[in-house]
Amino acid sequence: MKLYDDLVWRGLIKDFSSPDLIDKLNNEKLTFYIGTDPTADSLHLGHLSSFLISKRLKDYGHNPILLVGGGTGLIGDPRPTAERDTIVKEELFRNTECLKNQVQRLFGFKVVNNYDWIKDISAIDFLRDYGKHFNVNYMINKDIVRRRLESGITYCEMSYMILQSLDFLHLNKEYDCTLQVAGSDQWGNITAGIDLIRKKTGQEVYGFTMPLILDKFGNKFGKSEGNALWLDKNKTSPYEIYQYLVNTDDSKVVEYLKVFTFLSHEEKVKTEPEKREAQKALASEVVRFLHGEEELQEAIKLTECLFTGNVKELTDEEIEMVFKGMPTIETKEDTIINIMTNNDIASSKREAREFLSNNAITLDGEIINDENYIITNNKKNHIIRRGKKKYYLIKIN
Repeated sequence: MKLYDDLVWRGLIKDFSSPDLIDKLNNEKLTFYIGTDPTADSLHLGHLSSFLISKRLKDYGHNPILLVGGGTGLIGDPRPTAERDTIVKEELFRNTECLKNQVQRLFGFKVVNNYDWIKDISAIDFLRDYGKHFNVNYMINKDIVRRRLESGITYCEMSYMILQSLDFLHLNKEYDCTLQVAGSDQWGNITAGIDLIRKKTGQEVYGFTMPLILDKFGNKFGKSEGNALWLDKNKTSPYEIYQYLVNTDDSKVVEYLKVFTFLSHEEKVKTEPEKREAQKALASEVVRFLHGEEELQEAIKLTECLFTGNVKELTDEEIEMVFKGMPTIETKEDTIINIMTNNDIASSKREAREFLSNNAITLDGEIINDENYIITNNKKNHIIRRGKKKYYLIKIN
């Protein structure tokens, strides 16, 4: 299948600068770039869809460049609501190095930093060489700027569009880069760069965007939305990513399979809700791609422990990770019936005995019937499960 047709089938194209780009995607070898500002020391799942588009282009023979915005990050891309907080240079430069290493490990892309060419431009040169090519009326009609006019937007934020356009021009001159790929919120900046290159060099260059990927509530997968899933396993474990994706809503799972995996059109995935095969395929493909087969198998093992409560082979740290968010009880060594009644697992000793006699209580995956069974501190963390869905993390002091 042709590259353009595959991108359309996956729902990965929203804005498209020229019909000529279809033939170039299918039959030529373009140098293209994708950019991100180093506002954090790791990419998150919201970035992954765009970076996987870039990998798809690379697999078809195109040449990717990742631009890390060490310069533009000091300014901040305009947000729909308010100006971004300023990041200190030391933090931004550290983030830049972390992102560079992460992207090269995951994707093997060439990485450039726009601070390298922006830092030496004087204010006069910036205005004469670039600013004079931007009509203010043109700039304020861009969607992201227009939405801020009522509440106010600073000249600093307005300048971001010029800086990003300058990036496209620089990469065009230095690397013969003729295509920019980004999320749909960057469409105004992309078209501004296309116009700048046309005015400065007369060359035709291109851009396309993909739709922003949203969760079932309509929120972006972004750290500003409070639901970031980091691609650095030290910030978000492979288990946490697996858990999030395996619980994907049925209404979103097919979309995510197309966007976040390389499963082909012919590969069929069962979608019976009770089996959740589509969700398992999605979670497995993403974790395997990001962290490898060993980490995937560990995530699957921990997921099984979550459903069974059998945690005998888990460390205390793994138990806390798997059952994070569950009711937590700190207590000393005691009988199971006392721990249940003293911590609202059962409303009374009578009810606790009923649970125990009806095989409704498991401790670390084993059914407990003996009300005098002592939960000891030979292991700090234990799991009591009541019925099928009620879990309690017991910490023995």
